[in-house]
Amino acid sequence: MKIKSYLLCFVCFLFTLGCSSTEKPKVELTISAAASLKDALEEIEKQYEQQNEVNLLLNLAASGTLGKQIEQGAPVDVFLSADEETFTNLVNKHLIHEDEAINFLKNELVLIAPKGSKLTSIEDVKTVDKIALGIPETVPAGRYAKEALINLEIWKQIENSVIFAKDVRQVLSYVETGNVSAGVVYKTDAYISDKIKRISTIDSSLHTPIVYPIGVIQTSKHKNEAIDFYHFLQDENAMSIFEKFGFTVID
Repeated sequence: MKIKSYLLCFVCFLFTLGCSSTEKPKVELTISAAASLKDALEEIEKQYEQQNEVNLLLNLAASGTLGKQIEQGAPVDVFLSADEETFTNLVNKHLIHEDEAINFLKNELVLIAPKGSKLTSIEDVKTVDKIALGIPETVPAGRYAKEALINLEIWKQIENSVIFAKDVRQVLSYVETGNVSAGVVYKTDAYISDKIKRISTIDSSLHTPIVYPIGVIQTSKHKNEAIDFYHFLQDENAMSIFEKFGFTVID
């Protein structure tokens, strides 16, 4: 009887081993996204992974930096940009599927300062010693901010006071820690922090419209899963999360 029991256990072990060896590993999708989308995407990531056999790897940075990575062949599946120009460049180079590309969110710019600041308007930045902006060449928020300041005829007066940051979240950090007297970030970044004072929303007519496109990368090795996530981001539940974090959904 003992021998039979041992044999039965051994057969069960082999069966279990055989089953485990045939289990498919989870698909990993690399999602390159503008840093300003961090909080919303982290919440969406949890929901998506619970519902699908997919692991999402969030690669968060300035849109211009992410666009260059994709051009250089980085293994990316889905791109969420805060910059239409960078995104359109990738579409024109056939690096993003035209059929899986859409503008889906909007944002605004906000002037912020450390708590206790006496600034009251955008005009007051002429009096500060340091103001943080994203690097205009790679950070869309920095480019939009520079456009607005040029159109307000303030840029030349503050140019020497500008501290450039690698992305919009670094601008937020500089203001939160008091390393600068002011900064320009997206409305959505300002809303997540209780360590800063929101001074004013910058008139959207002063800069290029802030539009967030999303698309599937042509070279994705997991095209079906990438397209599924692309559509998931556009469903009602995901859009409600983006709206919760202050984004405006494009109809």
